[in-house]
Amino acid sequence: MPDPASATTAPTTAALAPAADATAELIAELTARHLTIAVAESLTGGLLVAELVRVPGASVVVRGGVVAYDTALKRSLLHVDSSVLNVHGPVHADVAKQMAGGVRTLLAVNEVRADVGVSTTGVAGPGPDGGHTAGTVFIGLSKGTGSWAVPLHLHGNRAEIRAETVRQAIDAVRALIAQGDAE
Repeated sequence: MPDPASATTAPTTAALAPAADATAELIAELTARHLTIAVAESLTGGLLVAELVRVPGASVVVRGGVVAYDTALKRSLLHVDSSVLNVHGPVHADVAKQMAGGVRTLLAVNEVRADVGVSTTGVAGPGPDGGHTAGTVFIGLSKGTGSWAVPLHLHGNRAEIRAETVRQAIDAVRALIAQGDAE
């Protein structure tokens, strides 16, 4: 997994251009491995799935995306445990992991879950929310029977935090897939 501490600042621009090559490489890696991906987003509001489908040929591997901005949708659509949401709120590692797992099932095709799930939840700002400072972000990952969360502490304005979250999510999925090669 990428070291969350190594990426604590947002880019100076809100453009997603720095993620462009990494995204194309991710789509190529997923395609070569015959893996599908499903996306659940909160703070990124569709930016992550938009970045994935920007790449020609993405339709072979991208199942789709769900924007579950409202906490109730995290529970009803993505099956995030009510007790986790009640105790921790929507900005928590366990919420991110459950979102990533839940979207794999939600976007199943012919009863076959997506191979990889990725999610984003956090506080984009400009101010704190639910006791969390702006820039507190969790990326959730799910593959096989495992799930992981990557905690991030980002800096910048709302657009920069959201753009950096997308970049970090792309990198996290690439690292997850590469980890599979090592197993």
